[in-house]
Amino acid sequence: MKSSRRQVLRLAVGATALPAASRIAAAETYPARPVTVIVPFAPGALNDIVARLLSNGMSASLGQPVIVENVAGADGTVATNRVVRATPDGYTLIVGNWNTQVANRLIYSLPYDMVKDFEPVVLLPSAPMVLIARKTVPANNLREFIAWLKANPDKASMGTAGVGSPPHMLALLFRQQTNTRFGMIPYRGAGPAMQDVVGGQIDATFITVGPALPQINSGGVKVFGLTAEKRMAAAANIPTMAEAGLPSFYFSYWSGLFAPRGTPKTVIAAISAAAVAAMRDPTTRKKLDAQAFVVPPSDQQTAQALAALQQAEIAKWTPIIKEANIKAN
Repeated sequence: MKSSRRQVLRLAVGATALPAASRIAAAETYPARPVTVIVPFAPGALNDIVARLLSNGMSASLGQPVIVENVAGADGTVATNRVVRATPDGYTLIVGNWNTQVANRLIYSLPYDMVKDFEPVVLLPSAPMVLIARKTVPANNLREFIAWLKANPDKASMGTAGVGSPPHMLALLFRQQTNTRFGMIPYRGAGPAMQDVVGGQIDATFITVGPALPQINSGGVKVFGLTAEKRMAAAANIPTMAEAGLPSFYFSYWSGLFAPRGTPKTVIAAISAAAVAAMRDPTTRKKLDAQAFVVPPSDQQTAQALAALQQAEIAKWTPIIKEANIKAN
């Protein structure tokens, strides 16, 4: 009887250890099949562009196809929920960003924890934003624009890409730091908001540099500042917001690779090395530069840098979002 009980206990312990043992075995042969990178937005979004530019280089390093799959919905929460539930074996990853890994925790009621339920893998290229205004606005630089807003409280309008979007958050931060008052008009994306700035229907908006450059260079809009800490080679004539007169106004629409919590460290290391190799490939780098992405410095191309950035962004934006009482409809 005792012998039978011991045998049952041994079998139970062995069964419990099987998932961990199978993950270890899988980690030793990783990758043995294609890797899927989930993009939590529609094709053409910034995450999507970054993922597709890096996927070929990552495939070459890993020796297996890296498949980019778009899973849009609820500002990225549909995709993140799927990845959280995936087996933590390195075959399902997500290109998370400021929305999915910072803001959504304060705007939505989530069935997961965006910090505890993910493993940071590597920090990816980011996209700074610019403040643009209609060409007929009576201001020629940031200081004059702020003065005009103060002289006309609640009369100006700023477009956003919807509630909780980076342009919306930057408009709130701008209003807070400049002590100005203006209306905010939500659009289905930053592109439509920019088109209404060009057409003169609204006064201003924040948008990433790449899509805005043609209108800036042609004189279709005025540009008052770049939200990066230093000027960009792709837009060297655009001053930073700090240079233009608003210190500490920094924001970059960053992205990073994340895996489900529990993914083996050896697998994380392999994925990170493949992504770093892709970012350092000269051809890929030229494509990223051409679209005004900023590749993180070599010492920041790590899981640790991504985790630190996420925590810093959560600390920065939590009080701003809470004060504005932003909630998903």
